Amino acid sequence: MWIERLDASHALDYRALMLEAYDLHPQAFTSSVRERAAMPLSWWESRLTSKLDVVLGAFEEGKLAGIVGLAFEPREKARHKATLFGMYVSANVRRRGLGMQLVEAVLAEGRCHRELRLIKLTVTAGNDAAFNLYQRCGFIQFGLEPMAVRVGEEYFDKIHMWREI
Repeated sequence: MWIERLDASHALDYRALMLEAYDLHPQAFTSSVRERAAMPLSWWESRLTSKLDVVLGAFEEGKLAGIVGLAFEPREKARHKATLFGMYVSANVRRRGLGMQLVEAVLAEGRCHRELRLIKLTVTAGNDAAFNLYQRCGFIQFGLEPMAVRVGEEYFDKIHMWREI
């Protein structure tokens, strides 16, 4: 297993894994599988080549098996913050520490940016596995956003977390 920064050449695999994530865990993501599936490949490529986003991928036996992103703030007064986004590990490789390695890789990436002081994220309330992972990685809850995501007729809260780097 290895982790590397994704680029435009990974766009098809990135798209497939994110669509899997949106489909299997709709309450965990703000985007829906329907709206993201409609996006052209160029949109996915631009996500991987943006100067404001870094997307890391974990590869198992040469196949993309996990992903996580770090979005940097462009505004001068907020450049000390970044947001962890799009964290997903495929079900067939879970419970092997891949999620922890991805979060640690994002933290290491964050430390490479001099101005960066903290990373924040949201996690769906009730997703205890993800919440506990983030806690083990040093993230602290600072708020709860009620009804943050609606899937069908059901609403899900989002827990806001942060950590200094």
